[in-house]
Amino acid sequence: MDSIVNVSTKNKDLAQKTVYSILFAISFAHLLNDLIQAIIPSVYPILKEKYNLSFSQIGLITFAFQFSASIFQPLVGYYTDKHPKPFSQIYGMLFSLAGIVSLSFADNFYWILLSVVFIGTGSSIFHPESARISNLASGGKRGLAQSIFQVGGNFGTALGPLLVALIVVPHGQMHILWFIIAAMIGLAIISKIAFWYRDHLVYRKNKVQPFINLHNLPKRKVQVSIAILLIVIFSKFFYSASLSSYYTFYIIDKFHLSIKEAQFHMFIYLIAYAVGTILGGPLGDKIGRKYVIWLSVFGAAPFALLLPYVNLFWTDVLMVVIGIIISSAFPAILVYAQELLPKKLGMVSGLFYGFAFGMGALGSALLGNLADATSIQYVYHVCSFLPLIGIICYFLPNLKKH
Repeated sequence: MDSIVNVSTKNKDLAQKTVYSILFAISFAHLLNDLIQAIIPSVYPILKEKYNLSFSQIGLITFAFQFSASIFQPLVGYYTDKHPKPFSQIYGMLFSLAGIVSLSFADNFYWILLSVVFIGTGSSIFHPESARISNLASGGKRGLAQSIFQVGGNFGTALGPLLVALIVVPHGQMHILWFIIAAMIGLAIISKIAFWYRDHLVYRKNKVQPFINLHNLPKRKVQVSIAILLIVIFSKFFYSASLSSYYTFYIIDKFHLSIKEAQFHMFIYLIAYAVGTILGGPLGDKIGRKYVIWLSVFGAAPFALLLPYVNLFWTDVLMVVIGIIISSAFPAILVYAQELLPKKLGMVSGLFYGFAFGMGALGSALLGNLADATSIQYVYHVCSFLPLIGIICYFLPNLKKH
């Protein structure tokens, strides 16, 4: 009986406080998960040259990865809302591990496609449950919690090109196997988090629901707000696809850089993206998420419009500014959506992660075709107008008042 009381008391404390140990652990797991994902675009120049791939094929590889990462996420979130699975993330990391091994041995286009689908499937299992864990550990500081969680992923995405430049580019495709280490560390961390999550589920069975703050918006207004957020996701991630999949090709083509040099310039942008993510969540907690979303997407527009016309130095400067501004949106978008639908955390997290990945997939495929038909530099002229769509955020209600 005493042990039951102790578990209940421990979980009650966890529900009332921000559990930074869990937030930083899930953030580091996110770093490792997204580090593995970042291998895929980072090795594009190697695979393109080695197997004589077209930009359209590069786009299809991204499409296969991001489609597999997107299509399952709402389904995973919907299922785990009803049947929480604290150890499901372990299976996700095992899929990613299989993808690393497969990609290191892949010697043709279709084998590469299969490899990235494994990694995408792993990601689709990881993200919805991780977003839910971040919410549970937030202690009510949801924006801060999502920023801590997201920034881990952003740093992982930033480290991917750097490590590929140092390990894979000089030594060849087989050295992708070194990233097995990241997957194994991830498995160890996720296993520890799973036990904490399991204890939280025991607490929730007693019908205690921490941090559900219901707004008073009518159902129609909630639906319109979700639709606006999805349009913003389209703008943000379609534009981001041009940066994540083709930026190295763009600066190689425009400034005549080597693959290794281009990867370091990509690293600069991705670090800026991570910094913006740190700022976005807490700023949303403080001034209201609507304003962060609006300014971070629409605010990037003038810098995106300037990008195709400047030299390498100013390209780096603008990419830092764009990265900081545009990345601050997603933590605020996700928490805003969770607050619109507070009883469906897994489903809404899976929907928005899935839609984000899906827009990245569609964007990469279409932009690859456009690059083959025109030029990689023309792609950046076209994409520079996408952040202007962010002006639609004006019509979002300010949930801070509810």
